[in-house]
Amino acid sequence: MNWSVIPRYWPQMYEGLLMTLQISLVALLISIPIGVLIGLGRISRNAVIRFLAGFYVEFIRGVPLLVLLIWIFFVLGRFLRLGSYWAAIYGLAVFSSAFIAEVVRAGIQAVPKGQMEAARSSGMSYLQAMWLIILPQAFRKILPPMASQFIILIKDSSLVSTISVVDLTLVGKNLVATTFRSLEVWTFIALVYFVVTFTLSQVIRYLERKYQVVE
Repeated sequence: MNWSVIPRYWPQMYEGLLMTLQISLVALLISIPIGVLIGLGRISRNAVIRFLAGFYVEFIRGVPLLVLLIWIFFVLGRFLRLGSYWAAIYGLAVFSSAFIAEVVRAGIQAVPKGQMEAARSSGMSYLQAMWLIILPQAFRKILPPMASQFIILIKDSSLVSTISVVDLTLVGKNLVATTFRSLEVWTFIALVYFVVTFTLSQVIRYLERKYQVVE
């Protein structure tokens, strides 16, 4: 085994890691508002909106992420002129938004129904009550799962290498092809993913403890 390949090619790996984190973060920021809207649609009193939101969630969760990325890049990308970078972000964002929608729906439904009734009886409209009363309470419940979704996105982002995004995984593939040091390269990359996700999981545990105390 020759581990000298790691320090020699660390700059390329570091750039790939930054790309992985950047794509994951941007995708999360895009997916949150989409997920919140779909989550609200899931509990809407309008049957059509509720059906469309439910169909979106079930359809997106039923399609493999790899297939979704390839379809957005090769099919949708032709019409919208998307490069691999934005195709990867939109693919991850759409996929993540379906799971965030369920987190939002569960968080809102966990708030006692009496809160909405009290807000409406005080003269608030449904939207005012949802925005000012229900969502702030639900936020405490959905914050840790939202943070967990970022970890999931980081791991899922390894699939964007299939559409030529130079993330950490694609850098690893290229290094293995040129150095033939597959054991050393993939072991190190696995450790990098572990360190990043483990660190974030500790932050999430802290948030969970903090908001449990608040409640």
